[in-house]
Amino acid sequence: MSEVITIGLDLAKNVFQVHGVDAEGVVVIQRQLRRSQVLPFFKKLGPCLVGMEACATAHHWARQLMGLGHEVKLMPPNYVKAYVKRGKNDAADAAAICEAVTRPTMRFASVKDTEQQGILMVHRTRELLVRQRTMAVNALRAHMAEFGIVAPVGVPQVKKLLAIINDPDDARLPPVARSCLEALARQFLSLDAEINAAEKHIHAWHRSNETSRRLETIPGIGRITASALSASVSDPSVFRSGRELAAWIGLVPKQNSTGGKQRLGRISKQGDPYLRWLLVAGALSVIRQAERRGTASPWLAGIIARKPTKVAAVALANKNARIVWSILMGGEGYRPATA
Repeated sequence: MSEVITIGLDLAKNVFQVHGVDAEGVVVIQRQLRRSQVLPFFKKLGPCLVGMEACATAHHWARQLMGLGHEVKLMPPNYVKAYVKRGKNDAADAAAICEAVTRPTMRFASVKDTEQQGILMVHRTRELLVRQRTMAVNALRAHMAEFGIVAPVGVPQVKKLLAIINDPDDARLPPVARSCLEALARQFLSLDAEINAAEKHIHAWHRSNETSRRLETIPGIGRITASALSASVSDPSVFRSGRELAAWIGLVPKQNSTGGKQRLGRISKQGDPYLRWLLVAGALSVIRQAERRGTASPWLAGIIARKPTKVAAVALANKNARIVWSILMGGEGYRPATA
């Protein structure tokens, strides 16, 4: 049997598909592996190039195979789809992965270590808890509005509603409704405590990570955004420029250009929606503060004067993404532009 130099591995929960070729591109291996057979199979092979789709468990298996001496490359699944010949099955997917990983124009995702995956899990958990807390707050507001009780907008203002719920002498709430609202209030308080605990974990990791502290020096990027960026972009060298990082996050306009005519539309919203939301929210905060204090830079002042606020926020988020790439590549902190 010829020596295998490239393998396409289609990941799954229990049954994995392997497609291996030799230096001439001839198929040498095409078989299924149970989960317990994956590592023993790759231990017997010499060092080779292993391609996988960047999906669930991909980083775990990449670390395992790299520990065995193999070179592992992760690819976005939508980039691999174009190489599927016909039909949709595990064997065709593995063959497409094996072919795509050898393409010189293919884009790859860097492998994350356990620490980066751990802090990103805290971010995802916090994001889920925030959504659940918002649902509980909306339910509280809607139910109490039925009895004419309304509080100002904002999570901190919910305390006024909780005080009414906890006051048994307040006759505006009937006993049956109060019992339901007390259950929602307990859920809100529990979620709020869990969110605060998750933010403490994020802040502690941020203080211990030098890259995250450098990213925090950028206006519009706080501790949560800095820690999410430093954990998500583990290898900035995979991006050739800051614009590629902004495009990966989804902060560049869609193009529908042909015949030498450029047609730009709305932002593509590709990549990571969580990072995009954090950057845009931070940019909105910078714009509001600049408008209130009159401290906007000439570039930002020009954007605000010409464009709506949200469009200006996306433009500032795009600029911040490029600055992030420059800081990650240069290993320095943020330096404000001089006049």
